[in-house]
Amino acid sequence: MSVRSFDELLALLSSHLERQNTSFRRSIPAVERLIITLRYLATGHSFASLHFEFLVGKTTVNIVHDTCRDIWNVLRDLVLKKPTCEDWCKIAEVFWDQCNFPNCLRAIDGKHMRVVMPIGSGTKYFNCKKYFSFVLLAVADANYCFSYIDIGWYGSSSDSSIFQRSSFGRMLRENVLDLPQDCPLPGTNGPPMPLVYVWDEAFALSEQLLRPYSNRCLSEEKQIFNYRLIRARRVVECSFGILANKWRLLHTPMNLKLENAISAVKAACVLHIFVRIHDGYLFEDFLMHDLEGAQWSASRGTTNGATVREGFSSYFVCCWFCPLAAGCHCIMCHAFFILILFRCLMFNCIQMQNNRSLTQIIKKDN
Repeated sequence: MSVRSFDELLALLSSHLERQNTSFRRSIPAVERLIITLRYLATGHSFASLHFEFLVGKTTVNIVHDTCRDIWNVLRDLVLKKPTCEDWCKIAEVFWDQCNFPNCLRAIDGKHMRVVMPIGSGTKYFNCKKYFSFVLLAVADANYCFSYIDIGWYGSSSDSSIFQRSSFGRMLRENVLDLPQDCPLPGTNGPPMPLVYVWDEAFALSEQLLRPYSNRCLSEEKQIFNYRLIRARRVVECSFGILANKWRLLHTPMNLKLENAISAVKAACVLHIFVRIHDGYLFEDFLMHDLEGAQWSASRGTTNGATVREGFSSYFVCCWFCPLAAGCHCIMCHAFFILILFRCLMFNCIQMQNNRSLTQIIKKDN
């Protein structure tokens, strides 16, 4: 966080963080409250370490919890605004420019936030990865900013069931998000296609929510679609990585009461968006890591969703679709396109050789 961003954040929060001085003691200044909280979120140090580092009382360090709640209450209306129809169109253009996936609005995924076992919780917060956590469900754009978060679900719940019960899932089903009208894919005169969200195999397929094909006997058309969808979906994974690496409290099991842990994660999320908007790319953002696999229960999609996915698949492999024709200058796209052409040529050569061998065998037999 830059000094300018810190000063602006302090100006927004100072009226909520200031406390009245009394004849018994002087209150902790708002700037010190904010610094202690940011230090805790950025390092994940224990309260005992903060007690020695800032020379405040052991119980006084608990001001971190109140400050996290104030950060969430002040910033959520500033950084988590509901997009208008024009905003949705701009978001789709950014996805097309950066990820080469047309008519895409957001990427959706969930992340487990590790905690020490909450008292009396049983196995509700014990997830499939064999540790205790609660779930952060997030919707991210191509600029690695969250536009919607839902925090506090049981770690044992699946991402699909969490989305179905979330307020965002309900708004999407009730069609109250002010989404743009369906439009043809770029460069085509075909039928209008809906603007969609992308997610992974843990979710069900629907008309506005696309998931990849299962990894069994895939044709080249379906492989290309999966490649494109993964490129678009990686933005939410990268957003989680940037969030956890800047606010390193999320790298450690949070030894807090559950409501305080949820407040800390909410504060980290809105601070992540605040820093991304004000500071931009001041550090390395792209994280390459292997994600641990998990066992998910199968979920069946809808027929309309399958039709939409087939339309996107055909679009990606249609005869005119070339990276240069689509205005894409990405090296990966050109390399992938050349690889496909090479494979097709090799397949045709092998097929012709087999046909010649078969013809020679038939002639010898005759």
